[in-house]
Amino acid sequence: MAGSVNKVILVGNLGKDPEIRSLNNGDRVANLSLATSETWRDKSSGERKEKTEWHRVVIFNDNIVKVCENYLKKGSTVYVEGSLQTRKYEQNGVEKYTTEVVIQRFNGNLTMLGGRGDGASSGGGRSDDDYGFSGGPAPKSSGPKESYDLNDDIPF
Repeated sequence: MAGSVNKVILVGNLGKDPEIRSLNNGDRVANLSLATSETWRDKSSGERKEKTEWHRVVIFNDNIVKVCENYLKKGSTVYVEGSLQTRKYEQNGVEKYTTEVVIQRFNGNLTMLGGRGDGASSGGGRSDDDYGFSGGPAPKSSGPKESYDLNDDIPF
């Protein structure tokens, strides 16, 4: 195989407020607990069923960490784009593994979805090709609209 792709896209709700930590070198990291759910109707009983999967999301991008810290809370709906990484750690002398969705400094995306009622405003995410907020649509002007004559004589 010539190449491979490690890309994860999730849309879900936060199960708790973001956890913001500082590393020894001063960099900040955000940890999110993201729930994705699917629902279906059981063919035999007609009963509605639901299955929820929980995902760990780790964010190393400082601008996205600031968005998480200031705007996200439990219940917020977010779009997350990152890569899967499995790491090994030791707990009480036992080796354990965890798989996480990771948003690195220059790779990945987090976009807040939903309305103001769930703590997230429209837009406001960040991707690897811009350096700040990619806010929603531009605010509409409440002033008078100007009319431009597009049939004027242009010398070129």
